[in-house]
Amino acid sequence: MPVGDRYPRGVTVPVVEILYFDGCPNYEGARELVERVAADLRIEPDVRLVDVQTLGDAQRLRFLGSPTIRVNGRDVEPGAAERNTFVYSCRVYRTDSGFAGTPDGRWVCDALTAAGAD
Repeated sequence: MPVGDRYPRGVTVPVVEILYFDGCPNYEGARELVERVAADLRIEPDVRLVDVQTLGDAQRLRFLGSPTIRVNGRDVEPGAAERNTFVYSCRVYRTDSGFAGTPDGRWVCDALTAAGAD
């Protein structure tokens, strides 16, 4: 089904970028998280994998580590917009249940929900 048939006229399809580097042990988990949360919300975002290949790419893309999930250009982690240290390394998230290699599912849910309200 074409994207335009899934959403009413005027509703924008959320764009989800998963930024990662080759060999990242957590980017597939991040992708699965996005797909699971989107399915729960009954939406079909435009998911784009962005392979960050160099430190220069990391700085240009404002990459906070692998994996990074952005919805409509905004990092799903609360407070991430204030960070300005861009790195070519793994990312560790501090969630309510401890440290993790992927963001909290609630953050992804909140970001996708907010994208629908934009």
